[in-house]
Amino acid sequence: MENKASKKKNKKHPWIRFWTTVLIIFFFWRYNNYYLKINETSSTSPKISEPVRFAILSDLHAHDGSISNDRILAKLKEIDPDAVFVLGDMYSRNSDIDEQNIAIKLMKNIAEDHPTYFVSGDHDTSESYKSALSDSGVHVMCYTEEILELKGSRFRIMGIDNVYYTPTFDLNNAFLPDESCYNILLAHIPNYEKFAAFGADLTLCADTHGGMARLPFVGALYDTFSGNIFPTLRNIKVYDKGWFEYNGGEMFITSGIGDSPCPVRLFNLPEIVSLEILPE
Repeated sequence: MENKASKKKNKKHPWIRFWTTVLIIFFFWRYNNYYLKINETSSTSPKISEPVRFAILSDLHAHDGSISNDRILAKLKEIDPDAVFVLGDMYSRNSDIDEQNIAIKLMKNIAEDHPTYFVSGDHDTSESYKSALSDSGVHVMCYTEEILELKGSRFRIMGIDNVYYTPTFDLNNAFLPDESCYNILLAHIPNYEKFAAFGADLTLCADTHGGMARLPFVGALYDTFSGNIFPTLRNIKVYDKGWFEYNGGEMFITSGIGDSPCPVRLFNLPEIVSLEILPE
């Protein structure tokens, strides 16, 4: 009798191990793609008299299953920023009107509490959408600039909406230098060489989703711009996430919030950035 009972018990073990493994994989996948974190980072400048905090969000690609507006707003409340920068692709190009409205409602709620500056990406380009944002109090930046005064410092906010860059692209044709301000350039798609040549104190970009899938100490598994697998291991310079210095300033790329085209984030959590600019 004992042997029969033992055999029956042993037959159950493979199924227990199987479903345990499935659950572990599911929760690991769920955590990597839908746990929204605050990425705290900072920079310094002699142009700043008092610390100023900005929140940066991008690439929501809003849909019914995306990270909810309530969760995003709760994280922003934790950050308590002086201003918010939204760097585009808040919905996808195939989104219906309800999905677009998720993004509009989010930014409307943000703009009620914080100065909010927006540049569109290569997905969220609808003119009616941009008009709805403007009507909601969002500063829609399309080769425009504004001065923002915060805590005794002057910030010059410049925004562009390029979905591609020609070989002759030159931001000096659009904006004149102003060393009396801390200059911030907002752009959805990174273009390190051209942005470095322009030399804003701070350039903020998105679009890359941080390479989506990453490995610790290795970086992105695949670089969509160059089409290379394991680019870091092959000594290929990749501008996909984090800080990159240039003469006169820095570029920061956020990995964003969303899961487009599919939820395959790995060691690259959805993020809202809390960026503090400190006196040097």
